[in-house]
Amino acid sequence: MDKEFKSPVYNVIAVPIEKIRANEYNPNSVAPPEMKLLYDSIKEDGYTMPIVCYYHKEDDMYEIVDGFHRYSVMLKHKDIYDREHGMLPVSIIDKPIGERMASTIRHNRARGSHDLDLMSNIVRELVDMGKSNRWIMKHLGMDADEVIRLKQITGLAALFKDNEFSKSWEAK
Repeated sequence: MDKEFKSPVYNVIAVPIEKIRANEYNPNSVAPPEMKLLYDSIKEDGYTMPIVCYYHKEDDMYEIVDGFHRYSVMLKHKDIYDREHGMLPVSIIDKPIGERMASTIRHNRARGSHDLDLMSNIVRELVDMGKSNRWIMKHLGMDADEVIRLKQITGLAALFKDNEFSKSWEAK
């Protein structure tokens, strides 16, 4: 790894929540009891982890890569919004969309469960971007069978055009 690398968490900034938006691809879902627990945690302990965002210069907005539910707590709870003066701690990563999607999945998989349909859509989008099965496996922490199962859910034959996993038969 590059000796000059500095983790984004060392540059946390306070960003008005109005300048932050959700991404369109996060497959993570949290049940109401866990959302209540997250609210209680933020109420008692404050924000102990920053929201991870990508900064869009063209519209001066921050798009969430990780931390949607922490963001949601502030949106839904005036007491938290008021106490934090409408500001969220943000750590910025500067990566292209495919890499950001992979980052979101890595963050989520490290701590929770996923919505299967949304996960399969992400795999489809990554394939549409030209990402190989091996890239998806490496960057999303999946094995070959999981990638194939998620591709099957979308029902799109185009997702199977790359047969790098199966040498057992050939199309004639």
